Amino acid sequence: MGLMDGKKGFIFGVANDHSLAWHIAEQLHKHGAQLAFNHLPNPKMERRVRQLAEPIGAKVIAPCDVSNDEQIRACFHQAAETLGPLDFVVHSVAYANREALYNPFYKTSRADFLQAMDISAYSLITICNQGLPFLNSGASVLALSYFGSVKVIPSYNVMGVCKAALESSVRYLAAELGREKQIRVNALSAGPCRTLSAAGIDGFDKMLAHYPTKAPLARNIESDEVGKSGLYLLSELASGVTGEIHYVDAGYNVIGW
Repeated sequence: MGLMDGKKGFIFGVANDHSLAWHIAEQLHKHGAQLAFNHLPNPKMERRVRQLAEPIGAKVIAPCDVSNDEQIRACFHQAAETLGPLDFVVHSVAYANREALYNPFYKTSRADFLQAMDISAYSLITICNQGLPFLNSGASVLALSYFGSVKVIPSYNVMGVCKAALESSVRYLAAELGREKQIRVNALSAGPCRTLSAAGIDGFDKMLAHYPTKAPLARNIESDEVGKSGLYLLSELASGVTGEIHYVDAGYNVIGW
Protein backbone atom coordinates (compact mmCIF):
# COMPACT_ATOMS: atom_id res chain seq x y z
CA MET A 1 0.00 0.00 0.00
CA GLY A 2 1.40 3.38 -1.03
CA LEU A 3 1.10 6.41 1.22
CA MET A 4 -0.82 8.24 -1.51
CA ASP A 5 -2.97 5.44 -2.94
CA GLY A 6 -6.23 6.94 -4.22
CA LYS A 7 -4.97 10.52 -3.77
CA LYS A 8 -5.05 13.07 -6.58
CA GLY A 9 -3.30 16.40 -6.83
CA PHE A 10 -1.99 19.25 -8.93
CA ILE A 11 1.70 20.17 -9.28
CA PHE A 12 2.43 23.77 -10.27
CA GLY A 13 5.96 24.67 -11.32
CA VAL A 14 7.76 21.73 -12.90
CA ALA A 15 10.24 23.13 -15.43
CA ASN A 16 12.52 20.12 -16.04
CA ASP A 17 13.80 16.98 -14.33
CA HIS A 18 15.94 19.05 -11.94
CA SER A 19 12.94 20.91 -10.54
CA LEU A 20 12.26 20.25 -6.86
CA ALA A 21 8.58 20.00 -7.78
CA TRP A 22 9.47 17.11 -10.09
CA HIS A 23 11.30 15.26 -7.31
CA ILE A 24 8.22 15.68 -5.13
CA ALA A 25 6.03 14.48 -8.01
CA GLU A 26 8.19 11.36 -8.45
CA GLN A 27 7.75 10.44 -4.79
CA LEU A 28 4.00 11.08 -4.92
CA HIS A 29 3.66 8.92 -8.04
CA LYS A 30 5.81 6.18 -6.52
CA HIS A 31 3.40 6.05 -3.58
CA GLY A 32 0.27 5.81 -5.72
CA ALA A 33 -0.89 9.39 -6.38
CA GLN A 34 -2.51 10.53 -9.62
CA LEU A 35 -1.01 13.82 -10.77
CA ALA A 36 -1.92 16.82 -12.88
CA PHE A 37 0.66 19.37 -14.07
CA ASN A 38 0.77 22.86 -15.49
CA HIS A 39 3.22 24.26 -18.00
CA LEU A 40 3.93 27.80 -19.13
CA PRO A 41 1.82 28.49 -22.23
CA ASN A 42 4.52 28.05 -24.85
CA PRO A 43 5.51 25.00 -26.94
CA LYS A 44 9.00 24.61 -25.44
CA MET A 45 7.78 24.37 -21.85
CA GLU A 46 4.85 22.16 -22.80
CA ARG A 47 7.25 19.75 -24.49
CA ARG A 48 9.53 19.65 -21.42
CA VAL A 49 6.71 18.94 -19.00
CA ARG A 50 5.01 16.37 -21.23
CA GLN A 51 8.26 14.41 -21.59
CA LEU A 52 8.26 13.99 -17.82
CA ALA A 53 4.57 13.76 -16.97
CA GLU A 54 3.23 11.47 -19.69
CA PRO A 55 5.46 8.48 -18.79
CA ILE A 56 4.05 8.50 -15.23
CA GLY A 57 0.49 8.51 -16.52
CA ALA A 58 -0.50 12.14 -15.98
CA LYS A 59 -3.90 12.71 -17.60
CA VAL A 60 -3.88 16.50 -17.19
CA ILE A 61 -1.03 18.68 -18.48
CA ALA A 62 -2.51 22.13 -18.83
CA PRO A 63 -1.18 25.53 -19.91
CA CYS A 64 -1.18 28.03 -17.06
CA ASP A 65 0.47 31.35 -16.34
CA VAL A 66 -0.04 31.80 -12.58
CA SER A 67 -0.37 35.56 -13.00
CA ASN A 68 -3.72 34.84 -14.71
CA ASP A 69 -6.58 33.82 -12.39
CA GLU A 70 -8.71 32.52 -15.26
CA GLN A 71 -5.98 30.13 -16.35
CA ILE A 72 -5.53 28.88 -12.78
CA ARG A 73 -9.27 28.25 -12.43
CA ALA A 74 -9.33 26.46 -15.80
CA CYS A 75 -6.47 24.19 -14.67
CA PHE A 76 -8.33 23.15 -11.52
CA HIS A 77 -11.57 22.67 -13.43
CA GLN A 78 -9.88 20.42 -15.97
CA ALA A 79 -8.12 18.40 -13.27
CA ALA A 80 -11.30 17.94 -11.24
CA GLU A 81 -13.29 16.93 -14.32
CA THR A 82 -10.67 14.29 -15.18
CA LEU A 83 -9.55 13.09 -11.74
CA GLY A 84 -12.31 14.19 -9.39
CA PRO A 85 -11.87 16.38 -6.28
CA LEU A 86 -8.21 16.94 -5.43
CA ASP A 87 -6.34 16.00 -2.25
CA PHE A 88 -3.21 18.13 -2.56
CA VAL A 89 -1.55 21.01 -4.39
CA VAL A 90 2.16 21.75 -4.80
CA HIS A 91 3.20 25.37 -5.41
CA SER A 92 6.76 25.58 -6.74
CA VAL A 93 6.58 28.84 -8.66
CA ALA A 94 8.97 31.79 -8.49
CA TYR A 95 10.30 34.39 -10.88
CA ALA A 96 12.27 37.63 -10.75
CA ASN A 97 13.80 39.68 -13.53
CA ARG A 98 17.51 38.87 -13.77
CA GLU A 99 18.41 42.53 -13.16
CA ALA A 100 16.49 42.43 -9.88
CA LEU A 101 18.73 39.57 -8.74
CA TYR A 102 22.05 40.91 -10.00
CA ASN A 103 21.62 44.59 -9.04
CA PRO A 104 21.71 45.79 -5.41
CA PHE A 105 18.37 45.27 -3.69
CA TYR A 106 17.80 48.99 -3.13
CA LYS A 107 17.87 49.47 -6.91
CA THR A 108 14.93 47.11 -7.45
CA SER A 109 12.43 48.82 -9.74
CA ARG A 110 8.77 49.04 -8.80
CA ALA A 111 7.82 46.99 -11.86
CA ASP A 112 10.33 44.22 -11.07
CA PHE A 113 9.24 44.11 -7.41
CA LEU A 114 5.56 43.82 -8.27
CA GLN A 115 6.16 41.16 -10.90
CA ALA A 116 8.36 39.07 -8.59
CA MET A 117 5.87 39.35 -5.73
CA ASP A 118 2.91 38.52 -7.97
CA ILE A 119 4.42 35.36 -9.42
CA SER A 120 6.43 34.16 -6.42
CA ALA A 121 4.10 34.94 -3.51
CA TYR A 122 0.64 36.13 -4.53
CA SER A 123 0.25 33.13 -6.83
CA LEU A 124 0.01 30.86 -3.75
CA ILE A 125 -2.91 32.93 -2.46
CA THR A 126 -4.80 32.89 -5.73
CA ILE A 127 -4.08 29.18 -6.29
CA CYS A 128 -5.70 28.49 -2.92
CA ASN A 129 -8.59 30.81 -3.74
CA GLN A 130 -9.27 29.46 -7.22
CA GLY A 131 -8.59 25.87 -6.20
CA LEU A 132 -10.67 25.75 -3.01
CA PRO A 133 -13.93 24.62 -4.69
CA PHE A 134 -12.04 21.69 -6.25
CA LEU A 135 -10.25 20.49 -3.07
CA ASN A 136 -11.46 17.78 -0.74
CA SER A 137 -11.90 18.52 2.94
CA GLY A 138 -8.61 17.59 4.60
CA ALA A 139 -6.54 18.40 1.50
CA SER A 140 -2.95 19.63 1.78
CA VAL A 141 -1.13 22.54 0.12
CA LEU A 142 2.66 22.69 -0.04
CA ALA A 143 4.80 25.67 -1.10
CA LEU A 144 8.56 25.74 -1.79
CA SER A 145 10.68 28.33 -0.01
CA TYR A 146 14.32 29.06 0.87
CA PHE A 147 16.40 30.34 3.84
CA GLY A 148 16.81 33.70 2.08
CA SER A 149 13.34 34.48 3.43
CA VAL A 150 14.71 35.02 6.94
CA LYS A 151 18.42 35.77 6.39
CA VAL A 152 20.27 37.91 3.86
CA ILE A 153 21.71 35.73 1.09
CA PRO A 154 24.04 37.39 -1.45
CA SER A 155 22.33 37.93 -4.81
CA TYR A 156 18.97 36.58 -3.59
CA ASN A 157 17.69 40.14 -3.17
CA VAL A 158 14.05 40.65 -4.14
CA MET A 159 13.43 36.90 -4.14
CA GLY A 160 14.25 36.77 -0.44
CA VAL A 161 11.57 39.37 0.22
CA CYS A 162 9.12 37.38 -1.91
CA LYS A 163 9.88 34.18 -0.02
CA ALA A 164 9.31 36.01 3.27
CA ALA A 165 5.88 37.04 1.97
CA LEU A 166 5.26 33.48 0.80
CA GLU A 167 6.04 32.04 4.23
CA SER A 168 3.83 34.57 5.98
CA SER A 169 1.07 33.72 3.50
CA VAL A 170 1.43 30.05 4.43
CA ARG A 171 0.66 30.89 8.06
CA TYR A 172 -2.38 33.03 7.27
CA LEU A 173 -3.73 30.52 4.76
CA ALA A 174 -3.22 27.67 7.23
CA ALA A 175 -5.18 29.56 9.89
CA GLU A 176 -8.14 30.26 7.61
CA LEU A 177 -8.33 27.15 5.43
CA GLY A 178 -7.85 24.82 8.38
CA ARG A 179 -10.98 26.12 10.07
CA GLU A 180 -12.97 26.42 6.86
CA LYS A 181 -12.23 23.07 5.28
CA GLN A 182 -9.57 21.27 7.40
CA ILE A 183 -7.02 22.06 4.68
CA ARG A 184 -3.38 22.04 5.77
CA VAL A 185 -0.90 24.56 4.32
CA ASN A 186 2.86 24.19 4.80
CA ALA A 187 6.10 25.25 3.16
CA LEU A 188 9.27 23.29 2.58
CA SER A 189 12.50 25.32 2.78
CA ALA A 190 15.19 23.46 0.85
CA GLY A 191 18.93 23.93 0.94
CA PRO A 192 20.73 24.76 -2.32
CA CYS A 193 20.10 22.32 -5.18
CA ARG A 194 20.99 22.64 -8.85
CA THR A 195 17.73 23.74 -10.44
CA LEU A 196 16.75 26.09 -13.27
CA SER A 197 15.96 28.79 -10.69
CA ALA A 198 19.30 28.34 -8.93
CA ALA A 199 21.10 29.01 -12.20
CA GLY A 200 19.92 32.62 -11.97
CA ILE A 201 21.62 33.24 -8.59
CA ASP A 202 25.06 34.81 -8.85
CA GLY A 203 27.64 32.89 -6.79
CA PHE A 204 25.53 29.73 -6.47
CA ASP A 205 28.63 27.50 -6.67
CA LYS A 206 30.08 29.35 -3.67
CA MET A 207 26.86 28.62 -1.79
CA LEU A 208 27.19 24.91 -2.56
CA ALA A 209 30.76 24.96 -1.30
CA HIS A 210 29.83 26.90 1.86
CA TYR A 211 26.95 24.78 3.19
CA PRO A 212 29.02 21.64 4.01
CA THR A 213 31.42 23.78 6.07
CA LYS A 214 28.60 24.86 8.43
CA ALA A 215 25.72 22.39 8.20
CA PRO A 216 25.52 19.81 11.03
CA LEU A 217 25.44 16.97 8.48
CA ALA A 218 28.51 18.50 6.78
CA ARG A 219 27.07 18.10 3.29
CA ASN A 220 24.63 19.47 0.78
CA ILE A 221 21.24 17.87 0.41
CA GLU A 222 20.07 15.71 -2.48
CA SER A 223 17.00 16.72 -4.46
CA ASP A 224 15.28 13.42 -3.69
CA GLU A 225 15.47 14.33 0.02
CA VAL A 226 13.26 17.30 -0.77
CA GLY A 227 10.95 14.93 -2.63
CA LYS A 228 10.64 12.62 0.36
CA SER A 229 9.93 15.49 2.75
CA GLY A 230 7.30 16.78 0.34
CA LEU A 231 5.69 13.34 0.34
CA TYR A 232 5.58 13.39 4.15
CA LEU A 233 3.99 16.84 4.35
CA LEU A 234 1.35 15.97 1.74
CA SER A 235 0.51 12.57 3.20
CA GLU A 236 -1.53 11.46 6.22
CA LEU A 237 1.75 11.09 8.12
CA ALA A 238 1.61 14.89 8.58
CA SER A 239 -2.13 15.06 9.33
CA GLY A 240 -1.53 17.23 12.41
CA VAL A 241 0.99 19.59 10.76
CA THR A 242 -0.01 22.94 9.31
CA GLY A 243 1.38 26.45 9.07
CA GLU A 244 4.93 25.10 9.31
CA ILE A 245 8.14 25.95 7.43
CA HIS A 246 9.92 22.61 7.23
CA TYR A 247 13.68 22.87 6.58
CA VAL A 248 15.49 20.32 4.44
CA ASP A 249 19.01 21.76 4.47
CA ALA A 250 21.22 19.30 6.37
CA GLY A 251 20.58 21.45 9.45
CA TYR A 252 22.23 24.58 8.12
CA ASN A 253 19.45 26.85 9.43
CA VAL A 254 20.16 26.03 13.09
CA ILE A 255 23.78 27.19 13.03
CA GLY A 256 24.60 30.71 14.21
CA TRP A 257 28.35 30.81 13.67
